[in-house]
Amino acid sequence: MAKETVATEPMGVGNLDEPKGADAAMQRTAVNPWAWSVEMGYNQGEIVSGHTRTLYCAGQTAMSGDGQPQHPGDMAAQLALSIDNLEAVLSEAGMSLASLVRLNIYTTDVDQLFEQYAVLASRLRAAGVAPSTTMLGVARLALPDLMVELEGTAVA
Repeated sequence: MAKETVATEPMGVGNLDEPKGADAAMQRTAVNPWAWSVEMGYNQGEIVSGHTRTLYCAGQTAMSGDGQPQHPGDMAAQLALSIDNLEAVLSEAGMSLASLVRLNIYTTDVDQLFEQYAVLASRLRAAGVAPSTTMLGVARLALPDLMVELEGTAVA
């Protein structure tokens, strides 16, 4: 009999018991009424079934481990560090970029993000994933030097 998921520490997820229903295989079915989004590296939707855990990630930005913004004015470097930070949260939960089913991207400069989009697309492609994605241009993020924020939802 499988155990319920129980956190044994207040911070992180490193010490979780085996999730309920761990034997169930997760299945993902892409939903794409048009092909153009697949060519850009994302699905319009995904049907996910058989999963046992869902992780809702806070927005990840180009912050150092001690909470300091990094790479002011450098979209490519900020995007790379934001992905690294998202991957760290996923890893802490026993997941990876391949577990992403939803990715929201917030940026202060959509044009500049599109110029550097290959940084993100190559990491997602390497993970074999094309999560449903929304990109939004915003006036400002939490701290003035931040240019991009990635908010993910993952299942396992």
